Order: sequence, then structure tokens, then C-alpha cells
Amino acid sequence: MPVTQPLAVAALLVAMALWGSSFVALKIAFADYHPMWVIFLRMLVAAICFLFLLRRVMQFNYHKGDWKRLLGLSLAEPCLYFVFEAKALEYTSAAQAGMIVGLLPLIVALLARWWLGERVTRFMIIGSCVAIAGVAGLSLLSSATADAPNPLLGNSLELLAMVCAAIYSIQLKALSPRYSPFALTALQGLTGSIFFLPLALLAPAPTTISWPAIGAIIYLGAAVTLGAYLCYNIAISRLPVTVASTFSNLIPVFGLLFAFAVLGERFTSGQLWCALVVIIGVVISQRRPAATTPS
Repeated sequence: MPVTQPLAVAALLVAMALWGSSFVALKIAFADYHPMWVIFLRMLVAAICFLFLLRRVMQFNYHKGDWKRLLGLSLAEPCLYFVFEAKALEYTSAAQAGMIVGLLPLIVALLARWWLGERVTRFMIIGSCVAIAGVAGLSLLSSATADAPNPLLGNSLELLAMVCAAIYSIQLKALSPRYSPFALTALQGLTGSIFFLPLALLAPAPTTISWPAIGAIIYLGAAVTLGAYLCYNIAISRLPVTVASTFSNLIPVFGLLFAFAVLGERFTSGQLWCALVVIIGVVISQRRPAATTPS
């Protein structure tokens, strides 16, 4: 079934909600298990899930030289992306880490203009600026807590993760005409498992059974790595990467809601207003310039 634009937008919304919840799940898993073990097991769960979708995974048309883009895509995300994000969550809160994601559309727009030649409309620029203002407000209204001992360091590491995510999005768009979303998402699960296995073996191994952590890892692998990336890859195949990336501003909003509902992290009325500003910015960025009538 061909992917229509409304379906692509719906897929993006699902992906953003799942990614917003991932900060909470990571916090739960990191409380009992070393981050490298959490990420390796997350990738492994996703790779195992794809064994049941092998026929769809094998739908691709390899061209000579594609290995460079495939390698760049995999190294950027999940490999380096999750290294930076895992370290970030040791120093900052789930809510604050989600807020830094608001910078992703701006980074993607710059790279897409340079590498892909995609047009950046004035509505994208205005909407992104409004959303970034909201994200900045959310970050400024947050303070150091027991769960966020060094927000500046943690947020800086999360910013590096966003640079990796932007590179991943650009490579994904370039490869999407020849590779199915299932193939590209499965590649992430496989390369992530291989990359994080030695890092996990060097880290302290789990010594106890923590069902909350195990549940969080299964959720991260099956729902987030499999579900969110698959939805995002489907959307990228239908929409310009600059348009799709603007939805990432919703991740901090979802992250804030899940952090409040699951972890009990508190937020103020000011943060709620900032979240509303983010949503308005995303809506503005989706507008299209009116078509001109030829004389």
C-alpha cells in the first residue's frame, strides 16, 4: 500500500510519542543496569524482532558505493547517537534531555540544504525559531536535581547526539528510494547489536534481575527502536527531510508528559506555556507558501 501524506504525518506523530517516552524508559533501565548493557540489549531485542519480518527486510536495491552511506547512517545512529545519549542521561533529567531535541530541525535544515538541495521555506524558518524558543524556555525553567547533577554537561552531550541524528536523517533520505524502511531499520538493529556488544562486555554485567529494567529494555527494543524508527523511516520516504524533522520538536513535549506521568518529575505552569509554544511552532512550520498564479 502506497504511503500517503496523511499516513506519513500520522507515522511521524507515533514516532515522536515513542521517542518522547524513550527518555523515561532509559532512566528506569539505567537505574539498575549499566547504560552499555541497556543499549546492547535494546538493539538485540530489535534485531530479534526483525527475524519475523525477514521477507520485508530483504526488499532493497543495492547500488555500487551505497556501503559508504549505509556505514555513515549506522555509525551516526544508533552507534554514536546512543553513546552520547546514554552519557547525557547520567547528568541531566529525562525532561531536559528531551528538550535539546528541539534543535534537531535547525541542524537538519542546514545539512539538507547543503547535501540534498532541499528548499527551506520561510514558514519552516519561522516555525523552527518559535519551537526553539519554546524549547529554550523549557530548558531555562529546569534546574539541577538528584536526577540531573550536571545539566550543562548532560545537555551538551545530548546536543552531540542531535548532530548524529541529523546526519542519520540526511543519509536516510538519500537511501530511501532504494531501500525499504524495514531494511534500513533492521540494519540499525544489527549494527547496533554488533557495535555495543564489546562496549557492554567491558562494562559491569547485570548481577540481579530487575523486572522494571527488563520491561523497559524490551519496550525500548520492540516499541522504540523497532516501532519509532520504522514509522520515521516510512515518513522520510514520503516527506522532505526538513519537513519531517520539524516534528522532532514534539519529542520534548511528549518527554515532559511521560516524565511527569511515569517518573513523577514536576513541571511548572511556565513550562506548560513553553510546551504550547513548541506545538505552535511545529504547526507553523508545516504551512506551505501560497501558490502563485501565472500571468
